[in-house]
Amino acid sequence: MSARRKAIILVSCCLSLLIVSMDATIVNVAIPSIRADLDASASQLQWVIDIYTLVLASLLLLAGAAADRFGRRRTFQLGLTLFASASLLCSIAPNIETLIAARLLQAIGGSMLNPVAMSIITQVFTGRVERARAIGIWGGVVGISMALGPIVGGALIEYVSWRSVFWINLPICVLAIALTALFVPESKSAMRRAFDPIGQGLGMAFLFGIVYVLIEGPILGWAHPRTIIVVVLATSALVLFLVHESRHRDPFIDLRFFRSIPLASATVIAVCSFAAWGAFLFMMSIYLQDERGFSAMDTGLTYLPIAVGALVFSPLSGRLVGRFGSRPSLLVSGVLIAVAALMLAGLTATTPVWQLLVIFTVFGIGFSMVNAPITTAAVSGMPIDRAGAASAIATTSRQVGVSIGVALCGSVAGAALAPTDADFAVAARPLWLICAVLGLVIVALGFYSTSRPALRSAENLAPLVGAHE
Repeated sequence: MSARRKAIILVSCCLSLLIVSMDATIVNVAIPSIRADLDASASQLQWVIDIYTLVLASLLLLAGAAADRFGRRRTFQLGLTLFASASLLCSIAPNIETLIAARLLQAIGGSMLNPVAMSIITQVFTGRVERARAIGIWGGVVGISMALGPIVGGALIEYVSWRSVFWINLPICVLAIALTALFVPESKSAMRRAFDPIGQGLGMAFLFGIVYVLIEGPILGWAHPRTIIVVVLATSALVLFLVHESRHRDPFIDLRFFRSIPLASATVIAVCSFAAWGAFLFMMSIYLQDERGFSAMDTGLTYLPIAVGALVFSPLSGRLVGRFGSRPSLLVSGVLIAVAALMLAGLTATTPVWQLLVIFTVFGIGFSMVNAPITTAAVSGMPIDRAGAASAIATTSRQVGVSIGVALCGSVAGAALAPTDADFAVAARPLWLICAVLGLVIVALGFYSTSRPALRSAENLAPLVGAHE
């Protein structure tokens, strides 16, 4: 395969990453405009974000297995088509319920993009050096999308409308579909994993149940019969999931993986860091636009320090992990997230803009430092043929974290989201204190997951999961 064709394949794969990554920040900037235009409640706004991240988290592993079985190019093109169609539906949604349903469809399409694109890249770039370079470019696109997302989104919202933030996906998807059809070869896996629909369904039931309770519980009441029923159903789903997965020959998630302390810790760290990230994105868009009166464009520019942090400190963290292991990056990340959260707890309605930029910079650097050690810790000690599954668990945990973070906004800081005269900064303070605790959890696990006993647990696990069963 020529270098030119490989480059075009990499571009088509990176385009999918661009739209999925950009979508998160763009939609958060649009949240206040969506509320005003569609008369959405606080819980409905949370569902606009969480229905996407929950479905994405639930289907990532299934999409990867489907691509291995039915063809990676075919699955990738189907995902692009569905994502584009759902984006169009989002842009013309006449009410908030339709928008939430369209976001669900968008997530189904999105689940077929990134894991499948990474599989295509590993199949096309077979040399060690060229694969490392391709994955490096792939990672750089995340930083670029974070930089472009708030600024492009802010400009589109201010000068066109919030609906235009979904239009931007359409030409990118069309270009990616065309490039994929012309240049990406079809490939399937020689070792096809069995599907586990029962495990998949139970896992989804548990995740949706927990997030439903966190979002709707404060509105219905914690002692409301519906809240109690959903808690019981979610708990039952978790118990049944654990029993089923422990007995299944080829489970949806191999529970033996969690005997590895680094992987188990990476899962918790991913949930903690991305919960803080999800809460930060959601709440600060509302704070900046509704509380402070910033325009959408000004809000996008305020997010710029986070994007710069991602561009500079994400690759720096990767180099630190390669040279010194995961501990330094995790400790820096946890400390900075905790410090930024405590600074957020001191916000008022008149906090100077320079101080906001400092907070955004501290949070951005802390968050940027966490991704590389999460992935590295997840695959630490794993056999090569299981590293992909371990990495997928970490990726899923990131999406679960965002869902929980956004859900916490309503359950802990509901008064800040309600259309009342409540002091936003005071109402949001308990949420930021929780985020500070999440940062400290990252610090503690940064020490524990890199200790000698923890690393030994990963080494002991490798022989158990190394052979295909």
